[in-house]
Amino acid sequence: MDYALDSLYLPLQFLPDLTYLALCIQYLVFYQLLISKIFFMAVQSGDTIKIHYHGRLADGSTFDSSAGRSPLEFTVGSGSVIQGFDEGVQGMSVGEKKTIEIPFAQAYGPEDPSMIIEFPVDRLPEDLKPEVGMQLNMNNAEGQQFPVVITDINEENIILNANHPLAGKDLIFDLELVEIVD
Repeated sequence: MDYALDSLYLPLQFLPDLTYLALCIQYLVFYQLLISKIFFMAVQSGDTIKIHYHGRLADGSTFDSSAGRSPLEFTVGSGSVIQGFDEGVQGMSVGEKKTIEIPFAQAYGPEDPSMIIEFPVDRLPEDLKPEVGMQLNMNNAEGQQFPVVITDINEENIILNANHPLAGKDLIFDLELVEIVD
């Protein structure tokens, strides 16, 4: 009978302290979360991310790229990038590459005919020689500057387009998620 009690007592002596056991469990949970964040976490609204991109039009022409620069950093869902880009990065994992196509309605919207302005040639500075494609800056009623492009010239007026240069255009982005910052 003493033998049976001794055999029960010996294993209890070798059980780790409960504090040590709890600490081990905490570390395991922490490392599991860390590993899942690094390798398996998907981008969601509210995450700050770093992403490389190459933006092009349907004809293949590039309009913007982060190549040779630091990746773009922004908070997803904050409204700091166009809607289609914001939605396109959600669900991506670090290291993932993908191509997204953004219709103009989720980019810079359609061209607005009210943003086409006729401006009298005689009101231009005398030293300005207008040419189609030339970019100028105008001031609105509040004194804020905005860019316009000369699209046509006749004897009396120049025609200016104040739409965003990518308005009315579908956009294609090649993306590579570099980091989920937080």
